[in-house]
Amino acid sequence: MEKAEHSFIDQGSNLEETKLEVSKRLTSLQVKLDQFFLQKGVALILIGFLLGRALILSHLSPFALPFFVSVYMMRRKKAPLVLLGLLVGAFTLSIANTAFTFSCAVIFLVAFRLLARFQRDEIKALPYYVFFTSFAARCVFLYIQNRETITLYDGMMAGVEASLTFILTLIFMQSIPLLSLKKRKKSYKTEEVVSLIIMLASVLTGTIGWSIYNLSVEHILSRYLVLLFAFVGGATVGSTVGVVTGLIFSLANVSSFYQMSLLAFSGLLGGLLKEGRRIGTSIGLLIATVLIGMYGDSQTPLIQNIYESSIAILLLLITPQQLTSKMAKHIPGTSEFAMEQQQYMRKIRDITVHRVEQFSSVFQALSNSFSQYDQWRDGEQEDQELDFFLSNVTEKTCQSCFKKEQCWAKNFDKTYDLMKKVMDDYDHGEGVLPQRTHRELETHCVRAKKVEGAIYQELTFYYANQKLRKQVKESRKLVAEQLLGVSEVMGDFANEIKRERENHQKQEEMILDALQDFGLEIEQVEIYCLEEGNIDIDMTIPTNNSHGECEKIIAPLLSDILGETIIVKKAEYVAYPNGYTYVTFRSDKSYVVKTGVAHAAKGGGFISGDSYSMIELGARKYAIAISDGMGNGERAHHESNETLKLLQKILQSGIEEKVAIKSVNSILSLRTTDEIFSTLDLAMIDLQDASVKFLKIGSTPSFIKRGNKVLKVESSNLPMGIIQEFDVDVVSDQLKAGDLLVMMSDGIFEGPKHVENYDLWMKRKIKELQTEDPQEIADLIMEEVIRTRSGVIEDDMTIVVAKIEHNTPKWAAIPVSKRKALIS
Repeated sequence: MEKAEHSFIDQGSNLEETKLEVSKRLTSLQVKLDQFFLQKGVALILIGFLLGRALILSHLSPFALPFFVSVYMMRRKKAPLVLLGLLVGAFTLSIANTAFTFSCAVIFLVAFRLLARFQRDEIKALPYYVFFTSFAARCVFLYIQNRETITLYDGMMAGVEASLTFILTLIFMQSIPLLSLKKRKKSYKTEEVVSLIIMLASVLTGTIGWSIYNLSVEHILSRYLVLLFAFVGGATVGSTVGVVTGLIFSLANVSSFYQMSLLAFSGLLGGLLKEGRRIGTSIGLLIATVLIGMYGDSQTPLIQNIYESSIAILLLLITPQQLTSKMAKHIPGTSEFAMEQQQYMRKIRDITVHRVEQFSSVFQALSNSFSQYDQWRDGEQEDQELDFFLSNVTEKTCQSCFKKEQCWAKNFDKTYDLMKKVMDDYDHGEGVLPQRTHRELETHCVRAKKVEGAIYQELTFYYANQKLRKQVKESRKLVAEQLLGVSEVMGDFANEIKRERENHQKQEEMILDALQDFGLEIEQVEIYCLEEGNIDIDMTIPTNNSHGECEKIIAPLLSDILGETIIVKKAEYVAYPNGYTYVTFRSDKSYVVKTGVAHAAKGGGFISGDSYSMIELGARKYAIAISDGMGNGERAHHESNETLKLLQKILQSGIEEKVAIKSVNSILSLRTTDEIFSTLDLAMIDLQDASVKFLKIGSTPSFIKRGNKVLKVESSNLPMGIIQEFDVDVVSDQLKAGDLLVMMSDGIFEGPKHVENYDLWMKRKIKELQTEDPQEIADLIMEEVIRTRSGVIEDDMTIVVAKIEHNTPKWAAIPVSKRKALIS
């Protein structure tokens, strides 16, 4: 039994290996066929051959010149091969057609070379070149054929042919890029679908007159074309292909007018029956063939039509599923197209929602800042106001009294409680003092009436201050609620927001061409952003990336094409055989920042009034900030920490630095009437070009060490929270790899004892450093400052040291043979 189970398992594993091997071989064969037909231009030669022998109204050939011109403008290297195919196709008709095709090409090239320099937009002028070239060449040929005479009919036919070449040039210019499905990821527009159908139908007219065992090749291929599009796109696309193909064939051969009805009807039925997959579409063609054959005026026997339709059905059955799937992804209305659009919209939605949620978190932080402050200060502020009230009363009454020493020094508690009782009795008695309290005050104080008057007078100001404080508290609460409301609205909006995608179709095709020319098999390229330093590209690759091809080959190639280092940000691998890998490529940082921090609280305590933060803002910016709250201890720590938290939230939302600092200052100045200030020292480092912006608000200077030089950076601004409106001075500088940036609070800068010039002392200490490790530098400078004070820490101390270094990518860029200018 166990042997049987093992045998069954071995057979299953062998079957899976066989399927995987067959899948790899089919994929390899498809790649080779694509390289042979598409990259080497064999498909264009075959199309040129058929268009070279395609005729309209039995003697007009408007297809050859537009096709050559379109290939010349879009695939110039393939133009000689295409011209050769056109000439061979025309030669199968007659020598005169060959000479006419060659003459048209030569005349166009000469006219284009001579006149193109006077045209600003060559593409717009191209159809007019083709029109006049065709008209002139046809008139010359008719003049020679008719022995130096041209009739009105000949001139009209030459004009008709030239008009057709004009229209076909516009059609072929849109159709040629669509021939390679691998190089096309956008959905087809209706105009593009019709243009492609017209081109394919025009190509099939080159098969008119061909037959195999008395079966018409043109009928077989035209019905196969209708079947293919009906199966992929449904009834609408199928009937459109049938009408357009039948119309082209009827213009080429009047006897083929009957085919228009058959092709249109079969496209409609095949599209309606596509739910039955290929068999259903095939049944639609057979029904249309029988019905039209029975009631039509066709000279072709019914049995012959059935044979031709059967061969077309056979071609549909052997058509690879990969081809139909790729076509379906680009045609609107199909399920494959809907899935592609949903995948794209899902990513755009996620990115946008994340950004809106960041803004929502900013407003949430602002709301918390306003609402939490009253809880912090309510009890303490009430005692302070009472003490301030009594101090004003005693200043007006007891200051000059001879019993001041006895009342406030020897009997402080009794005097304090009595005056507080008078205040409370005035409050409860609505301005009338009870007799009992009055007698008690007269017994204790020699200036009772004066004290009562002073208390009554100060009580008015006290009530006014209480009312104002209550209004400010309510205002802060109102602002907090409004900010919270905005945060909630933006949070809800984040779930519904949608954003249209920027069009990068041209750049996507150029990247795809460059990678495929290198020999890589790429299924699809999607560009979401080409901004310098913020590149975002998604690729679909038919491989499992088992050997790290994305990191080792594709990313280095993109680095050379785009001119900056590209890395693999994320990769999703599909487990089943012959699956795809979805890879996200992003810009890498040109520079990295290595930091070191040392900090200490006053007197060696645990809570410092200084706060610091190192924030990486996306892939481009790195922020270093130090804030010093007024005073020391928990209160100063709260203010400085709150300042940095607000600043961090606002900066992470993408708001510009100066606006962010002004917003924080406004919040600090509005949320309290106390004199509570905090300094801010902010450095914004660009990780792409190493430029730095310093924004210093009441902070100490910073220093940049570059080799043996030490540069000082300083600015003059009042601390934050003093005034609501102020200008932020921005000091810009350019850092280099190896530079050391030293930022510090005033406890470090002004800490050394017996030093008259702090600037010179700090420059000398930084210059004398023998190490370049940021953490060691921070520790050494702090230790040196504390040593000058004999080990006593007299103020909060914070120092942050940052070292700028080149970001060395793991894999170097691979030069591409033909550099692409992608960013315009």
